[in-house]
Amino acid sequence: MFKGQPKGLFALALANTGERFGYYTMVAIFTMFLQAKFGFSAALTGQIYAIFIAIAYFMPVAGGMLADRIGYGKCVVYGTAVMFLGYTALAIPTPANAVGIVAMIGALLLISIGTGLFKGNLQVLTGNLYDTPEYASRRDAGFSLFYVFINIGSMAAPSAATAITNWFLGKAGLIYKADIPALAHQFVDGTITPENVEKLQGLASIMPDGAVRAMDMGTFSQYYIEHLSSSYNMGFAVACVSLIFSIAIYFGFRPWFKHADYNSKQASADAAPVKELTPQQTKDRMVALFLVFAVVIFFWMAFNQNASSLTWFARDYTQASTSGWMRIGFSFPAIMLIAASAYTFFAAFQSEKRQSRIICGAATAALWAGAYLIYRGLPDPFEYQPQIFQQFNPFFVVALTPVSLAIFSALAKKGKEPSAPKKIGLGMFVAAVGYLVMVLASNGQMSPAELAGNVSPDPVVPHYLIMNYLVLTLAELLLSPMGISFVSKVAPPQYKGLMMGCWFAATAIGNYLSSIPALLWEKVPLWANWTILAALCLVAAIIMFALLRKIEAATEE
Repeated sequence: MFKGQPKGLFALALANTGERFGYYTMVAIFTMFLQAKFGFSAALTGQIYAIFIAIAYFMPVAGGMLADRIGYGKCVVYGTAVMFLGYTALAIPTPANAVGIVAMIGALLLISIGTGLFKGNLQVLTGNLYDTPEYASRRDAGFSLFYVFINIGSMAAPSAATAITNWFLGKAGLIYKADIPALAHQFVDGTITPENVEKLQGLASIMPDGAVRAMDMGTFSQYYIEHLSSSYNMGFAVACVSLIFSIAIYFGFRPWFKHADYNSKQASADAAPVKELTPQQTKDRMVALFLVFAVVIFFWMAFNQNASSLTWFARDYTQASTSGWMRIGFSFPAIMLIAASAYTFFAAFQSEKRQSRIICGAATAALWAGAYLIYRGLPDPFEYQPQIFQQFNPFFVVALTPVSLAIFSALAKKGKEPSAPKKIGLGMFVAAVGYLVMVLASNGQMSPAELAGNVSPDPVVPHYLIMNYLVLTLAELLLSPMGISFVSKVAPPQYKGLMMGCWFAATAIGNYLSSIPALLWEKVPLWANWTILAALCLVAAIIMFALLRKIEAATEE
């Protein structure tokens, strides 16, 4: 799995891990921050979040064009600095007024610009490592491993955000309850019903601090909104620390990948191995890439519901605690050990030396034992916050990547491995199935409009959301790392940065369209949102397979 990969891969992947940890810590709580601090509706919150992630993923187009001129490494460093300023600004508490909104928008713009300079160009550097005959055949596996490191960072993010939120709430004499922010804003705005006043009073009465319990409802509402918002600000500050880790890795191990920091002109000057393409070949490859970009828009629209509609479903329609064996999935230390055991388990079978197989087998047993001990120590029932569900997608990515690599490696040896475009089409089909799970989960549930800020009186078990994340992860493993690898391999040399940026631009369009369920959240039955997403993924899959021969013919070596 790791054997035969360039060591620069691991340096670049670790640098990306730090950046992604900070980004996903921020994303895990961002929409709830907007609703808690400013009292925004689901539609407005979804629009702000979608515009932010759309700009963040569109900026790599400009970042790629700039890097094609001045170099990929320089843009990575500049991007880190700009992101640091943005996260710092977002971490500073501001008033919940126009000044606070402007400051928040400015911070988001800095983060987006920095992401545009950093994200695509770091992946171009990674792709350049495989532009030699020695490593060319390991490109897809390399990007799958790169993707694992990304998800190690994002897997830890929801737990980090939750721990920080709980710690600062605890210092203020508060505990988190999902329906307090909406009810508190209703009280402050004077729109609360008598029934909801009674419910808010009941929630205030269970706060751990006596001084808080003694507050009148107006004071309590303002106090809770202020301290929950500032606890989210501290969660954003984590990103600053993670960026320091990221840039330290980048500079500390730069000799491992410095040779890959070249564009097409520099490659020619240094006699690096760059394949010359005819104008027709260049045109055919560009057309094929743009066809792929058009199709994956719909995947990202469906996939990027994790911080909006899926988190709202976790908050409003899913049980806030679980019992029995399911508890282990909500403990980050436990799932981290389980994810690590996937690698030692496969290594126990794949190692060439008997001693190595024994060591890996023993390590697997030890990791499983550690996870079991953590599980035994968890409270029963185990309570969790809604953003914690976001850790399941990266966990499944990390844990299932060895399985996918083993399957595709076996198929490759038989000459039957699907092409990257075919994997993308299959991924779209799988994503459709994930949202059919959510249709089942929503059966019989009240619409968000009917809930009116409350949580469902009959919440579903967490199994539905976990199953949805599992199926979406299977789709992601077929589509995302393969897509990045495909772009780095097929893009004409003089347009590598631009084409990687266009991959992210397609992601950006999908990210913006991900706001559609938020716009419809309080206007349609719950199941209708998931049905729309499933149908779009299915249509995109059909289109991808219809274009498959044309794409594969244009990109053949």
